[in-house]
Amino acid sequence: MTIEPLNETPSQTAGPYVHIGTLPSVAGLKIRTQEKLDVAAPANAAGERIFIEGTIRDGAGSLVVDAVLELWQADSKGKLPGFWGRAATDFKTGLYRFETVKPGKIAGTPDAPFVTLLLFSRGLNIHLHTRMYFADEKDANAADPTLKAVGDPALAATLIGARTSEGGKTVYRFDIVLQGDGETVFFDI
Repeated sequence: MTIEPLNETPSQTAGPYVHIGTLPSVAGLKIRTQEKLDVAAPANAAGERIFIEGTIRDGAGSLVVDAVLELWQADSKGKLPGFWGRAATDFKTGLYRFETVKPGKIAGTPDAPFVTLLLFSRGLNIHLHTRMYFADEKDANAADPTLKAVGDPALAATLIGARTSEGGKTVYRFDIVLQGDGETVFFDI
């Protein structure tokens, strides 16, 4: 008897059920409701306490209200591994938000302080990788090899989070555009 190998099946996209496995309480399930995954750095972590927030828009400019993001970063002294978190966009407003500490420059590298963001959403066959750099790190950003490799300053600007203040809290605004005008730079990792 000869056994024929089976062909691979096409990739599945991440949604529309991505929340059930990754953030079940967001999906309305009554399990793991105690988790606060959007708080990446614990309350006792050293460094400046910050929030990172924004929206995600698709190629038509519509809000993506059912995405999940993961955040990976160094701690405030630039030590890896640092902190990890997971947040979902709000089903009505499209806003995502992380609470963490501002990362430091990773020792021994020319990299400016940054956070890595992974984006999972319906319609994507594989998650997207991007980075958010901090607008108030101009000198470090100017020397960063990744920002330099992007080349076009308008494209590099899609990787910069703007520092604002909201109710006495430091907030970095980082909106993500999946396609079209103002498309965020994504990395093939």
